[in-house]
Amino acid sequence: MLFLYNLAIYIAGFFLRIIALFSPKIKLFIEGRKNVFSTLKEKIKAEDKTIWFHAASLGEYEQGLPVIEKIKEKYPLHKIIVTFFSPSGYEVRKNNTVADLTLYLPLDTKANAKKFIKLVHPEFAFFIKYEFWLNYLKELETNQIPTYLISGIFRDNQMFFKWYGGFYRKALKAFTYFFLQNEKSKQKVESLGFDNVIVSGDTRFDRVNAILERDNSLDFIENFKNNQPVIVIGSSWPKDEVILTEYINQASENVKFIIAPHNIKAEQIANLKSQITKSTILYSEKENKDLSEYNVLIIDTVGLLTKIYSYATIAYVGGGFGNPGIHNILEPATFGIPIVIGPNYSNFAEAVSLVELKGCNVISNSEELKNIFNKLLSDPIFFEEKSKINSSFIQNNKGATETIMKIVS
Repeated sequence: MLFLYNLAIYIAGFFLRIIALFSPKIKLFIEGRKNVFSTLKEKIKAEDKTIWFHAASLGEYEQGLPVIEKIKEKYPLHKIIVTFFSPSGYEVRKNNTVADLTLYLPLDTKANAKKFIKLVHPEFAFFIKYEFWLNYLKELETNQIPTYLISGIFRDNQMFFKWYGGFYRKALKAFTYFFLQNEKSKQKVESLGFDNVIVSGDTRFDRVNAILERDNSLDFIENFKNNQPVIVIGSSWPKDEVILTEYINQASENVKFIIAPHNIKAEQIANLKSQITKSTILYSEKENKDLSEYNVLIIDTVGLLTKIYSYATIAYVGGGFGNPGIHNILEPATFGIPIVIGPNYSNFAEAVSLVELKGCNVISNSEELKNIFNKLLSDPIFFEEKSKINSSFIQNNKGATETIMKIVS
């Protein structure tokens, strides 16, 4: 089976080069990996001490960031190496300041894994949440490099728990310790015969809790809000926007809206704006404008949503009408904001928990959206209940980073 795995990696690499001719994203995936080894040879010396973190994409990077920061504090003389698999992670965070070197991870061939580990020679290695690259794990095990899985999740449908997944189960022996998000994952790993397992929780709670300690002020949002209630719509998709714009167009003039779409391509932004009958302005148009005169502000840039949530009266988090589902609900929750989402959330443990706690409301159509928004805006007791549930949820679940750091030597 391992032979088939390696064959699949080579075949995937071949076809990705062809697809790259037609796909800008896959082109980044291919082009970004061309100079990885030459960069490592240039930047990493034999005498350097290094620590390696691997994240699949942006979400996993943000999840692992509290641990990366603590490791950097504990080992200030080590070089921190961060790798990404996906362009959507690397292209956004390639200029981060916490890592000494940020790279794409070369495809998981035996030769690449051997060459990468030899050049990086990490003292420790961390995989964030998932992505179990078998040749890299084998090389780490062969070189006796302590390897940790942080904020890991295991589910029944993973290869480890299939009758034919023996070669995947064997790869897990590379891990010195499994730091997992929940008890169910712990039971799954223990069922495979491992006892080096602990439920540490999800480091994302530490990440979003830290947001409260930073400066989240944005003068232009202050001007736009003008002391009125604001519904912030974060990471919306067209399916979300169909019912949201219907509500916006009939909402009271006393309520304002900030929309931060997931896709900020000009064509999609223009289409969104055309659906709104209220006075609307784009972030890119805000210079020399009195934003307090507008009812709707569309954020046609990236990197501001977290701070914008701090100004929200209510947050709608998009993605719940499509696949794979909703975006990050922990960021608005940390500010103690009532949250509304679409129906596709079952694959996100934090969303399931918040829905069960009744801090997060699920809607399936425009009528349900109208009812919940209006109730939150008109019923202060109901509003306060939701707010307290969400802020308490973050506070009660933080601490995973501290648990991890107590064990990692």
